[in-house]
Amino acid sequence: MYDQITPANKVLLISTIGVFLLQHLLGGIVYWYFALWPPHLPQFHVWQLVTYAFLHGGWMHLFFNMFALYMFGSEIERLFGTRRYIAYYFLCVVGAALMHLIVVSQAGLPAVPTVGASGGVFGLLLAFGMAYPQRMIMLIFPPIPMRAWLFVTLYGLLELYLGITQTASGIAHFAHLGGMATGFVVMRYWQQSARGKARSLHDRRRGPW
Repeated sequence: MYDQITPANKVLLISTIGVFLLQHLLGGIVYWYFALWPPHLPQFHVWQLVTYAFLHGGWMHLFFNMFALYMFGSEIERLFGTRRYIAYYFLCVVGAALMHLIVVSQAGLPAVPTVGASGGVFGLLLAFGMAYPQRMIMLIFPPIPMRAWLFVTLYGLLELYLGITQTASGIAHFAHLGGMATGFVVMRYWQQSARGKARSLHDRRRGPW
């Protein structure tokens, strides 16, 4: 089963788990330099828009993100190809970070560090739901089978509700939504670009007449 994991997804899984173990060895210094801090704080550095995705708040946080990365990442890498998969994942990570920072600054939420691969993972969920809308997904809690499009839609609506109401504090719900929104924009852009190239090629083959 491990051999079925695609190359880039395997690197993401190994590196994220490795960085999490490094957190336990080095302690708070890793959070200080590589977690995502609000821009008005001296701890903020631009690289944190990416590095925060390799840190996690605990074993369960890591497990659920890596389980989702394992479940959906290789499928999307096969669909996009390795280069586009890497670009897509990290664009979703950065988009999630920017969305979170905007919401934190506008809502006056506590200036605490943000960690986790959830922004990239939610982008992958969105891509899976758009690419394979009728594929069945089995939830963990509760164990209910659900079509991919419905699962992604309900999950997105739940995140929006929890983010607005701040029902589950300590979770960056708008980062999750930012990952999904970024993934949607990127996929639509790629689709439009592919259609434009196809029309251009068709017109050249037809000639001036």
